[in-house]
Amino acid sequence: MIFRRLIWAALVSAVAVGSVQTGVQRWQAAPLILAAEVYESRKADAPEPVAPDARLHSEAAAPHEHEHTQGHGVAKKGEPENGFERTGWTWVANSLHAFSIALLVFAVMGVWLYRRGPAVGSLALAAWVAAAGFLSLHLWPSLGLHAEVPGMEAAPLHARQVWWVLACGSAVGACAVAGFSRASWRWWVAAALLALPVGVGAPQMQGDALAGLDPEARAALEQLGRQFIWATTWVAMSFWASMAVVGGLAFERWVRPGLLAVLKGADAGVMSAVR
Repeated sequence: MIFRRLIWAALVSAVAVGSVQTGVQRWQAAPLILAAEVYESRKADAPEPVAPDARLHSEAAAPHEHEHTQGHGVAKKGEPENGFERTGWTWVANSLHAFSIALLVFAVMGVWLYRRGPAVGSLALAAWVAAAGFLSLHLWPSLGLHAEVPGMEAAPLHARQVWWVLACGSAVGACAVAGFSRASWRWWVAAALLALPVGVGAPQMQGDALAGLDPEARAALEQLGRQFIWATTWVAMSFWASMAVVGGLAFERWVRPGLLAVLKGADAGVMSAVR
């Protein structure tokens, strides 16, 4: 019974939060990405310098390059078209992502009720969990690896992934220690965990991130990049804010009553066993 209520609450939260996120993305982030792709095409269309002794090799490889280009053309036919189709699939992806995050948020809220009791209301508890999620999954990693628009080069992918996991894990650990521990040293441990990825340092690209672009495209992408950092921040804030409101209401309506009943039954069973 409690599992069914949990799934329904997560589905309702996913539809609402996914819709909000899709709308904010279309309003804030999507125009910047489309504008950056225009300047990125200049870099893609620019011919690379070819050494004189390599011309024979490039001419011999021309048929294979033509087949490779045709292969890419076929792959692009399967991509969703701009407009309603792309927006629809974006909404599906955002809703699935919101569904998984809602389950995670409800799990943390359930652990809190088990450890601390029902003193804190569902909306307030959801707000605290959402704030921790925003800090852990967006703010702390983005301080070292900010969002980048198409056309900008970055550090090696594997190094960025490792540091991103380190930053997220450290922030999650700091929030968990600060939220669930009652020891006086919890704040020192939380501060040390937050400082860990900062001390390690995020991987940085060696060289020019806008190499190969003309001055006009370079200036435009630099401006779009700054705007994109704020746009992705607003998208993340809207996601977690709507998750706090909708998730808190859904948890209060479907999950909290059944969970408290289960916890009370477990406490009563422990007391009877002791007697």
